[in-house]
Amino acid sequence: MDALRARAQGLSLEQSLRDLLSNAVRTDDSLRDELARLRATTPAAGRSLDVAALIREDRDGR
Repeated sequence: MDALRARAQGLSLEQSLRDLLSNAVRTDDSLRDELARLRATTPAAGRSLDVAALIREDRDGR
């Protein structure tokens, strides 16, 4: 499927996949920015949670 799409665009499969990966990296930049914004709005108390302890507590409560 990807080979057909690449051929239709006049690209090699390798170039098509490189373009796909490059575009995915650019999308990650916006995700990184969103995560940074959320972290900045998280109260300091929420940043020091022991997540493993919360998971164990939930698991043991079942």
